[in-house]
Formats: sequence, C-alpha cells, structure tokens
Amino acid sequence: MIYELRIYECLPGRLPALLKRFSDHTLALWDKHGIRQAGFFTTLVGESNQHLTYLLAWESLAERETKWTAFATDPAWHKVRDESERDGQIVANISNQLLAPAAFSSVK
Repeated sequence: MIYELRIYECLPGRLPALLKRFSDHTLALWDKHGIRQAGFFTTLVGESNQHLTYLLAWESLAERETKWTAFATDPAWHKVRDESERDGQIVANISNQLLAPAAFSSVK
C-alpha cells in the first residue's frame, strides 16, 4: 500500500466551504472512481486551524495515476469545484506527499 498525505491550507474563513464540498460532493465522486480515503482531520492544536488534512490509500503508483487522473478530469468534479468557489477561492495551498509504510508500521 501507498498512502497519500494531502494538506489543504484554506483561505481565512473558508474551511467550512471546503468541508461541505468534501462531505456533499467530493466523496461521492471518489467512490465513483474507486478512490479510498483513509481518514480526514481538522487541526485541533497546531500551526493553523484552517487546514484540512487527509490520507488516501492506493495499491500502487499506477493505480493512483489512473484513478486520480480520471477524477481530476471528470466534468462532474469541475462543476462541483466551480460551484463551490462561486463566493471566492477556498484553498490557498495544497501540499502532497506519497508515503510508504515503514516495516514496523501498524498500517501496511
């Protein structure tokens, strides 16, 4: 397994709009494309409470490439994204890392 760590840094006050987009639309689109989430987190204590952090689980880099590309080019996703940003941009920055579990990790 490969895990993808993504951190979305929202513009001030825009985290609720991002959470709504995920809960109301994005997760259903991910299901459609076979994208598996391994957890979503908001920051309780840390650098900023305007961050959304989540993990995706992939069988391989090839699976990620195929499924993420299909999602990213889906016209339904573009419509959802554009509608959710009608009142302005939501995300200021996205950081992304692809992670491989260490031999002793409880997640494999």
